[in-house]
Amino acid sequence: MVAAIWRPLPSPDLPALTEARLQAHYAAQWLGRAARAFAPSQADDSHTSLAWNDAFDGFVTHPLQPGLRLGLRLHDLTLALLRDGVESPASSFSLIGGGEREAGERLSALLRAEGLDPKGLAAPSPYAMPTHALAEGGHYGGPRLERSLAEIAGWFANANVSVDRLRGAILERGFTAPPPRCWPHHFDLATLTSFAIPGGDKTAYIGAGLSPGDHFYDEPYYYLSIYPAPALQSLPALPELGFWHDKEFFAAVTTARRIAARPNPQADTDAFLAAALSAAFDCFRPLR
Repeated sequence: MVAAIWRPLPSPDLPALTEARLQAHYAAQWLGRAARAFAPSQADDSHTSLAWNDAFDGFVTHPLQPGLRLGLRLHDLTLALLRDGVESPASSFSLIGGGEREAGERLSALLRAEGLDPKGLAAPSPYAMPTHALAEGGHYGGPRLERSLAEIAGWFANANVSVDRLRGAILERGFTAPPPRCWPHHFDLATLTSFAIPGGDKTAYIGAGLSPGDHFYDEPYYYLSIYPAPALQSLPALPELGFWHDKEFFAAVTTARRIAARPNPQADTDAFLAAALSAAFDCFRPLR
C-alpha cells in the first residue's frame, strides 16, 4: 500500500489545466511507444500501462530491459531513462520548447546509447489521440504550463493514494484488484476488478480510478464504474460529493471542483469511493 498522504491542491484553473493535461497526454505516448517496442507484449496491452512514481513525480514504464525504465516527470515534461530507479542528467531531457519530431530524435539517441534499436518508436499508434497542435508540428510549453502540470501531477499522486486504499478494501472482500496503473490511451489511473456472472459466459467489472479530464468532464474526476450497468433507480444516493453518471458508461463520479471545495478533500473523496464501491457490490450480490 502507498503512503496515505494527499498533496494540497487549489480549485482548478480549467483552461490552463486542460492545456496541461493534453500536453501531458501526448508526452505519455512516448512511454507507450517505448513499451510497445521493448516491453514483453501482453494480450491485454497491459505491458504499455504505467506506474506512478511519487519520488520521481511522474509515470514509469514496465522494464524495457533488465533494470531500465522510461519515465515522464509531469511538472516539467521531462523524459528520463531510469537505471535501477536512478535518473541521470545525461539520460533525460525536457520536452518543453520542442515538438514531437525533436522528442523522437532525442529519445532515439538515448535508447541507442543503451543498445536498443529505436525504430519501433515510429510504429503507428493503435488508437487515436485528442486533437492538439502537437499533432500538427506544434511545440510543448506555454503560459502557466508548469503550474498546471504540477496540479495534474498532484491529482495523479493523490489518486494513487486513494485508488490504492480502495483496492485494499476490494482485496479485503476476497476479490482481486491490481495496483493502480495509468493507461496511455485514456490517460487514466485505475484498478479493475472482474468476476464471472454465474449461468453464462459474461463478466462483470468494477473499475475505480481518476481521469485527468476528457470530453465527458473537462477537469480531473474520480470514477467508480459498474458493468453491466444497473438500473439507476435501484441505486442508493451517493454522498453529496458525487453523483451517478449514465451516459456512454455507468459510474459514480466526483469532479475536481467539487473535491477542492471540501474542507477535508481526502477524507471526503475516500468516503465517496467507499460508498460507491459498496453500492457496486450490492448490485452484483444476487449474481455471486
